[in-house]
Amino acid sequence: MTIIMKYPALPVAILALGTSVSAWAASNDMPGMDHSQMQGMDSMQGMEPMQSAPATSRTPIPELTAADRAAVYEDPGGHAVHDSGIHSFFLVDQLEWQDADDGSALSWDASGWIGGDIDRLWLRSEGERLNGKTEEAEVQALWGHAVSPWWDVVAGVRQDFKPGDSQTWAAFGVQGMALYNFEAEATAFIGEGGQSAARLEGDYDILLTNRLILQPTAEANFYGKNDPARGVGSGLSDTALGLRLRYEVRREFAPYIGVTWNRVYGNTADYAREEGEDRSEARLVLGVRMWF
Repeated sequence: MTIIMKYPALPVAILALGTSVSAWAASNDMPGMDHSQMQGMDSMQGMEPMQSAPATSRTPIPELTAADRAAVYEDPGGHAVHDSGIHSFFLVDQLEWQDADDGSALSWDASGWIGGDIDRLWLRSEGERLNGKTEEAEVQALWGHAVSPWWDVVAGVRQDFKPGDSQTWAAFGVQGMALYNFEAEATAFIGEGGQSAARLEGDYDILLTNRLILQPTAEANFYGKNDPARGVGSGLSDTALGLRLRYEVRREFAPYIGVTWNRVYGNTADYAREEGEDRSEARLVLGVRMWF
């Protein structure tokens, strides 16, 4: 009584607090109170219990039909791939002047292809003119079939125009890329009169900068039997090693300077000496590399 008389507004505050607690408990399910107690508190305050919102049903997403897919996708009749197209590439790897012991020489080594990603027609040509006279010249036409992303098998014909009389060869071999961008070719030949031959070639590009490139090259030729008319002997006939430094003004055009070492062996060297020639020599070369 003493507290109420000293604070006359206290009963009103207690009543208001009870009303607030009742409302909060109705919406939050106070622990320790059941629904009958809560409803009793609501009844004392003249409040209706809160009703939960009815759950609304959701229509499931229908599965896609063929008509739905046709409405947004036009079937072109199969996926188009690039190997059905016809493309071409031609590389003049070496077109150079050489300072030979017997005078100046013009040498070339070119190759190219036309076809798709799997099957292609390959063309190769190499040769040399010394003091305005053709000493060596050949052309190859080969059908190439890719057997892996980096290797092709090839088969076709090779036609020699020099040295000696013209000669036709059947050719077959492999070509591709190995050992970290090492370009390699291995080709075997069956010629007229039972002559046989084999050629191994390789080159490797060493990037000194993005445009300055050092290229070592190597080539070796073997023959199955002696052919004095053309100046070749059986076994290892000749080798050619080269080192060329080129600058790519554009990727398609690169002048270069370098040196080559040519050597003949065995009976081939004997035939050369009989003709008064020394075909084992080092040469300074100046040339250009182009591709289209």
